Amino acid sequence: MRVAVDVGGTFTDVFVLDEQSAAVRVAKVPSTPHDPMEGVMAGVAAAEVDLADVTLFSHGTTVATNALITRRFPPAAMVTTRGFRDVLEIRRGTRDDLWDAYKDVSPPYIRRRDRFEVAERVDVGGEVVAALDEQEARELAVRLRRRGVETVAVCFINAYANPDNELRMREILEEELPGVSVSTSSQTLPEIFEYERFSTTVANAVLSPLVTGYVSRLEQRLKDGGYTGDLLLLHSGGGVMTGAMVQKYAGRIAASGIAAGAIACRQIAALCGFENAIGLDMGGTSTDISLVYGGDIRTTNEWAVEYGHPICFPSIEILTIGAGGGSLAWIDPAGSLRNGPQSAGADPGPAAYGRGGEEPTNTDANIVLGRLGGELVGGAVTLDAAAAERAVQRIAEPLGLETTDAARAIIRVADANMADAVRLTSIRRGYDPREFALVVFGGAGALHGASLARELSIPTVIVPPNPGITSALGCLLVDVRHDLSEMYLRRIDEAQAAEIEAEFAKLEGEGRERLAAEGVPEDRMTFQRSIAMRYLGQWRSLAVDVAPGPVSLEAVVAHFHAEHEREFAYRREGAAIEIYQLALQAVGVTPKPELARHPIQDGAALPAPAATRDVHFDEVDGAVQTPVYDRSALPAGARVEGPAIIQQLDSTIVVPPDVVAEVDEHLIIRMKITEAGA
Repeated sequence: MRVAVDVGGTFTDVFVLDEQSAAVRVAKVPSTPHDPMEGVMAGVAAAEVDLADVTLFSHGTTVATNALITRRFPPAAMVTTRGFRDVLEIRRGTRDDLWDAYKDVSPPYIRRRDRFEVAERVDVGGEVVAALDEQEARELAVRLRRRGVETVAVCFINAYANPDNELRMREILEEELPGVSVSTSSQTLPEIFEYERFSTTVANAVLSPLVTGYVSRLEQRLKDGGYTGDLLLLHSGGGVMTGAMVQKYAGRIAASGIAAGAIACRQIAALCGFENAIGLDMGGTSTDISLVYGGDIRTTNEWAVEYGHPICFPSIEILTIGAGGGSLAWIDPAGSLRNGPQSAGADPGPAAYGRGGEEPTNTDANIVLGRLGGELVGGAVTLDAAAAERAVQRIAEPLGLETTDAARAIIRVADANMADAVRLTSIRRGYDPREFALVVFGGAGALHGASLARELSIPTVIVPPNPGITSALGCLLVDVRHDLSEMYLRRIDEAQAAEIEAEFAKLEGEGRERLAAEGVPEDRMTFQRSIAMRYLGQWRSLAVDVAPGPVSLEAVVAHFHAEHEREFAYRREGAAIEIYQLALQAVGVTPKPELARHPIQDGAALPAPAATRDVHFDEVDGAVQTPVYDRSALPAGARVEGPAIIQQLDSTIVVPPDVVAEVDEHLIIRMKITEAGA
């Protein structure tokens, strides 16, 4: 068995694949925010998994994300070069909302009183101008010991060019403070910009004890249950790390869970023959949007859980908005209907859950419209339609609307928010949504997929076999991966191909060492090179892939011009180009699971509907008597003409009028979308 567990804000999802038969089992249990490990083990038990039979256990976790949101950190300190104590608060001087002069950026993760200076200096060329004052360093270590500090971030200026002083500071701290976690900026992020480097190192430092403790406890529980392999943790870059590597790079799993959905989106789209896909992962509290172009997932080198505190580990680019099944509908002071980002969360949840919630949510609105039935998760959650209607009336009355019209308005606002987010991810970046398929998953994605696709003129909607467990599937589709980089500031006409080749060889050597330490055999190692470049005088750089073998600077320049034009709609052929950074992805390829194939039954008769109910659709006025099908009863080759509802354990699919849903050989459902009124 291969097991993947994805911990979300509302539910913990488990995906189990039998290696021999390709049979799939899934389970969905409530998350346990007080201790996520309890939810993980409860999910394993619900899936009836014997850990002794498990050959691979992959895990996407929100432990690091939640820690950054709640700021529940162990006692931490920062040590920096004299004169640079306030880099974290000076930042870049930008604002999340340019026009709100009263909204302050949240304070740094380590307070000013816990940031300390020592005498040392390295210049921009890497020369040691002043060696570390070791007596001062040891005196500082004693102070930190008295304070009970558990983790330290060492951030010296220009340490990316020469890490000697930082490494010596780390040695002293480890001698004087045994057992304390130490993160150095030269090891964490060896890049030039001190603010981003310091911020990333601080995030890594404050998370390290928390993540290491969680991973150690979970590894022991799995071992006690009979599992003998490594626990693999999904990281932001779309790969996995072992527990030993997580201790050094804890900050990399701060976007662990949301990356899995993007990986699964690419795989599902590829099975359907699409190289371009937009992933829409709509869960209980938020919607995560990702983009796959030409078979590659779009990535970024700078992201943040909170604005103003960048984490610059390579990460799959995800746009997250507060639009989930539990997002609250509300009326602003001007009398306009709003939706999210506030959420009812898992507790109390939507009003229909009967746990004390009274505010209307998207789930309540979908119940009023008949799009959701009387239960979720195979009966584990019973839905109270009367409570949902009472909640929606709280919106209907002040707006002077009928209850169903208010519910329809709530869903339309939610759909508009998600459509705008998709436009930001695609059109704003130079991608035409009409050339993409929309892959919808998460517990609520399939409820909204068809209407969103129609709004965005996307011709095809793809619904995975288990939409609510798709992110967990993504945890089984990833490789062991490490992202390495080296600063290389040169004009292209001053760079030497041989010198660049030598730098890449050094990075590959380090990559091999890391992969070998994680048990990856040589024949499963692959290396992908890239060079970040910019037109001379630009601030930001653009990375372009480099083919293996001797570096051709002419080919790299041509590729840069083409990518710059696609990304920013212009190119400057005669302008000077500057190389900014060399980067390498070291990948340990893992065997990938394959979804079972089922014979297509051409012209197969549809099974009888499991039920019928009145459903309100945007395309028609009034309620429509609509058949409700059980997805598990639909064979490969089945063709469902809308209006219809298709329900299953972990999700509900809305098939509007004039839309056709077809089941393919992998039991993936594809919906063909026509323009409204066509």
